[in-house]
Amino acid sequence: MSIQEIRLFGDPVLLTPAAPVVDFDKELRNLVADLTETMLDAPGAGLAAPQIGVPLRVFTWIVEEELGHLINPVLDLGSETEDDEEGCLSFPELRYNTPRSLQVVAKGFNMFGEPIVVEGTEFLARALQHETDHLDGILFIDRLSPENRKLAMKEIRESEWFNLQNESGNTPKIKESPHTIFGRNT
Repeated sequence: MSIQEIRLFGDPVLLTPAAPVVDFDKELRNLVADLTETMLDAPGAGLAAPQIGVPLRVFTWIVEEELGHLINPVLDLGSETEDDEEGCLSFPELRYNTPRSLQVVAKGFNMFGEPIVVEGTEFLARALQHETDHLDGILFIDRLSPENRKLAMKEIRESEWFNLQNESGNTPKIKESPHTIFGRNT
């Protein structure tokens, strides 16, 4: 397994809804290992497959030293919400108060295809919601108030990482998945 490049804001893979995982095989286990290793190296509290260029519904997290992963998540959100500081590995050094539910029940599968349920509150709930948003092509800046989104976009445009990315002229590439994703990779 290896540390992968984390895609930054501006890469189209971050805005594209990810395909459900249908094959629970060695390739998927390798993807979970790559996500975990990359997340821990960054370091981050979570990392979704699209953030390393793989358009599949998979993410990992580490909250309070508890490591986990979830495949094909479905969330049931609690009604109580809070605004708290949030950041993202695809937006280096950008942090804004973002509204999220305080409680969540996430249902999905582990890398072996076994059903799992993860119940989270506070920071774990925030991480599960943030990473599931990535799988739906939603970025945390999309959840900001109009005023904060405007400030965030200004900060992004002025950031060194965004300007270096634009100056390089490299068009980001979406990594082809070895998994069947409804004919989109064949």
